[in-house]
Amino acid sequence: MRPGVPAARGGTNNSPSRPAREERTLTSVAAGDRYEEPKDLPRLWHVTLSVSGEEVPLVDLRRSLEQLAHDHPFLLTSRYAGDHAEIRYWEEARDLHDAAAVALRLWGEHRQTAGLPPWEIVGLEVIDRETYHQRIAEGYGPPPATPVGVHPF
Repeated sequence: MRPGVPAARGGTNNSPSRPAREERTLTSVAAGDRYEEPKDLPRLWHVTLSVSGEEVPLVDLRRSLEQLAHDHPFLLTSRYAGDHAEIRYWEEARDLHDAAAVALRLWGEHRQTAGLPPWEIVGLEVIDRETYHQRIAEGYGPPPATPVGVHPF
């Protein structure tokens, strides 16, 4: 017997008996009550982050963006040139403010670990999932992120 574990009581056919059942109080829902989704559940936001700065070697930039994609698993696609890049991804956040705050920190927080150039953020778009799909259906807005990955402009 293990310390702190009560010994089984009784039982037949070498099977331990079940512990005494605790009395549980049943609860009910009053007629007319309805379940309502909490209003602060996370939602999906499509983020497009644009950065630019002094020109850097394309090989180094591609390697850095690939490392960023590895570090940030929701990264959909990155497009780049020697002096600018665009990163598109889905962010899960409670509201637009939270999604934008995460996006504005992304480049700086991953600059060291991914070896990103010291560029500044020059553009940010954050739209909800419905707006993204509506734009695509109407034929305007950014094309769907295919193929996924890191690609030159």
